[in-house]
Amino acid sequence: MSGVQEFFHMGGYAVYVWSSYAIALVVLVANILVPVFQRRKLLARLARRQRRERRQP
Repeated sequence: MSGVQEFFHMGGYAVYVWSSYAIALVVLVANILVPVFQRRKLLARLARRQRRERRQP
């Protein structure tokens, strides 16, 4: 095997190693995106509440 193939094969543990990296990447991306979406949802809810309060005398 060449050096690159050997690196990606990981001594027979490639499935475990690369799946671990994939899971870690998914968790990191989720840790970034979930708060962004929650913030947008919260701001929209607050804007609706503010508009509703302005309309009521």
